[in-house]
Amino acid sequence: MEFVSTRSPIHTATLPEALFRGLAPDGGLYVPQELPVLSASQLGSLEGAPWSRVASEMAGHLLGPAWTQADVDRMVARALDFPVPLVRLADRLYVLELFRGPTLAFKDVGARFMARLTYHYRRGQDSPLTVLTATSGDTGGAVAQAFLGLPGIRVVVLFPDGRVTPRQERQFSTLGENVQAVAVQGDFDDCQRLAKAAFQDEEVRVAAALTSANSINIGRLLPQTFFYFHAWAQLRGSGGKAEPGVDFRPGSSPGAPEVLFCVPSGNFGNLAAGLMAKAMGLPRCRFLAATNANDGVPRMLRTGHFAPAPSVQTVSTAMDVGNPSNLDRILHLYGRDLDRLREDLEGVSVSDKETLACIRRVFHETGYVLDPHSAVGFVALEAELAARPGVMGVLLATAHPAKFAEVVEPALGQVLPIPPELARCLEGERRVVPMDPEPAALRRLLLAV
Repeated sequence: MEFVSTRSPIHTATLPEALFRGLAPDGGLYVPQELPVLSASQLGSLEGAPWSRVASEMAGHLLGPAWTQADVDRMVARALDFPVPLVRLADRLYVLELFRGPTLAFKDVGARFMARLTYHYRRGQDSPLTVLTATSGDTGGAVAQAFLGLPGIRVVVLFPDGRVTPRQERQFSTLGENVQAVAVQGDFDDCQRLAKAAFQDEEVRVAAALTSANSINIGRLLPQTFFYFHAWAQLRGSGGKAEPGVDFRPGSSPGAPEVLFCVPSGNFGNLAAGLMAKAMGLPRCRFLAATNANDGVPRMLRTGHFAPAPSVQTVSTAMDVGNPSNLDRILHLYGRDLDRLREDLEGVSVSDKETLACIRRVFHETGYVLDPHSAVGFVALEAELAARPGVMGVLLATAHPAKFAEVVEPALGQVLPIPPELARCLEGERRVVPMDPEPAALRRLLLAV
């Protein structure tokens, strides 16, 4: 598979080149030049298949003939060795639990797959590699733990000091070894700006052998397409019967209902992956981008204009992004035609008040506990399904609620048990380097080997 920059088709790359460069030379993001499109028989073979098989099949299509299926299966088995259950929460409303990995966040899928991919392509090389990532919350822990202990690889995590939850921070700030946590005195957009500046600094990029593990890196983004095919395969296998006598299997007949994927969105990587999955042949589906007060994309869909803005702090902190990088990929995928994009995508902004009320109400009505980001999605999806009775909804639940205890516990009025994966991080020593939000400061840090 060949990749091109979102800014210019003259900048092309192979998968290893795109993986290790992170950004294209012109500052654009890499996208597949041409996505593989699955046939009806290939899609049919996934019906009811388990997560591991769907992930292996999709990885095989994306990685191409340079990989044997046996090699793909081995990599997927090592990287994605945790379940991704689809839970029916109400009539026509399903929750895809993407937080069953080691750091209890959906980003484990992309980060662990990318780490194995990186290790595969670096076998036999002696030169060190620096993985630079900016995080608004869950990316830092997922990337740090995915690359932890891999020989010849240094991980530098930039995070906005005081703007990620303490539990999220400790998932990367207590690891040590080859992981360095950097507390940027600013917001996530500052972290993202610093990372992009480092990649555009040729001396730093070469001297530090710099690559990224944010969703700006195509190696992180590609495996996120697996989610959507997995949800579709489970709905097909179960029959998706939300009402007696009605076959809700998406794509089972010309009159089969549409599936609406609701994606809690901050930097918009997960949504970009979903729209790529649709381009690969995922049938009869549309998408709902659910944001918090950082609502630049929903406003763009309404008005036709995108205006970057300083991020606003909310209770769904990982989505506090004022200028999402992956919007560039989404627009590129649709030829920068907003009318085409609107055919597949809607956007909704949800307030903190609505988010907290949703966490409380869903728990009292069903016993299910949502984290703040998934609650943003639940509010948006529930309203949309009420207005569209023939549609099935799948909410991508992005994180375990225990990671956001300071928000969820007051909303519920009770203490949440701490999962063992999280408890281990809370016991470690915090190791953090403070840094001003200036490119020169990051430059010095990256060149200090």
